[in-house]
Amino acid sequence: MKRQPWDRRTFLGAMSVGSAGVLLGAAGHSRAASDSTGKLMAYVGTFSSPLQDVLPTQVDLPPGNGRGIHIFEVDRANGALHAAGTFDLGTSPSCVTINAAGTRLYSANETDRVGEAGVGTVSSFAIDRSTGALELLNTVTSGGAGPTYVSLHPTGKHLLVANYFGGSVAVLPIQADGKLGEASCVHEDEGEIGPTRAAHAPEGSYAISGHDRTHAHQIEASPDGAFAIHVDLGLDRVYISPFDSEHGRIHPSDGSVTQLPPGDGPRHFDFHPNGRWFYSIQEEGSTVVVFDYDARRGTLRERQTISTLPEGFTGSNFCSEILVTDDGRFLYAGNRLHDSIGIFRIGDDGLLSYLGEEWTRGNYPRSFNIEPSGRFLYCCNQRADHVTVFQVDNESGALAFTGHYAPVGNPSMITFLELDA
Repeated sequence: MKRQPWDRRTFLGAMSVGSAGVLLGAAGHSRAASDSTGKLMAYVGTFSSPLQDVLPTQVDLPPGNGRGIHIFEVDRANGALHAAGTFDLGTSPSCVTINAAGTRLYSANETDRVGEAGVGTVSSFAIDRSTGALELLNTVTSGGAGPTYVSLHPTGKHLLVANYFGGSVAVLPIQADGKLGEASCVHEDEGEIGPTRAAHAPEGSYAISGHDRTHAHQIEASPDGAFAIHVDLGLDRVYISPFDSEHGRIHPSDGSVTQLPPGDGPRHFDFHPNGRWFYSIQEEGSTVVVFDYDARRGTLRERQTISTLPEGFTGSNFCSEILVTDDGRFLYAGNRLHDSIGIFRIGDDGLLSYLGEEWTRGNYPRSFNIEPSGRFLYCCNQRADHVTVFQVDNESGALAFTGHYAPVGNPSMITFLELDA
């Protein structure tokens, strides 16, 4: 794999096999446009646990209104979502990701009530390449409670898991048939918990969520696969750890640790297509921090901190998703309670300038994603029980609501797959 310069489409194209037209990269985001004439499917992970299964400390999770993984066919002309079924799963498959071949889907089941107490699960599914339907292959424990995030290592041989309520990250081997094996590595974060008051919190904010213990929130491989990168919201840290792809192990003690401002709570991150700029969004501080990424050493150098909110905002806000567009020109940042998507231009030097925001037409936007053509953005409004559709202006970065809603109980994440023609 090339380290520099790193082009996302080139990198993902090198990893593709079979006839799949779209590949999935960081944060489950669609990362390659296609001229495929096959159906375009969308998979929505949801919170679907019964009320009694919701963890008592989960301040942002209502009772699970979803049915599991909701499947839609996407209208390529206008972006509308048309229901195509569900895979019923009562363990809150809140994060879903698809392999490069488009044959397997993996879900993080955000629960701690399956099997032994305090452990969540991860599931593997086969995808029917003609219909998009899912078939459960197997389910294994995730190495901790409340797994909130899964991603695939570029080799396709390992699934990386962040266990939010377990404060741990894990590596699960992927077998030749797509099934998951038991964890080859589990690492629990340790350190001093940050304060409940974020350093960059807006005036009057009561946005206090994750500074009660360690909370691993996202884990991804570096573009070249040499490192595993994860954030811990409770510790206000970004960890970059060497990754042993032969044995499926991460080595945090040999890596680097970047400390974010106390209490700000790093939640998610995304790379620029050039692989040199790294963007981290802070849940409680309502900021995006811009870093230079050194691919050789696996280190970050901070360059800018910018608010996700309009000037003059006061009160509480919880940031959620962060997404860099495929052309590297714009960045989108999710604001829960403000219920908006902040829009930023990325300069030639990687720094951000705030362009404005778009109302999500819903409540508590947990995440969003852009479908493979780059024309439409889909926002999962968790507490409004729907997904809203926006047209993307690729010249200005602006988002225009299309008028399309798709009813989904407590949607958490959406990802896409183009089927065989």
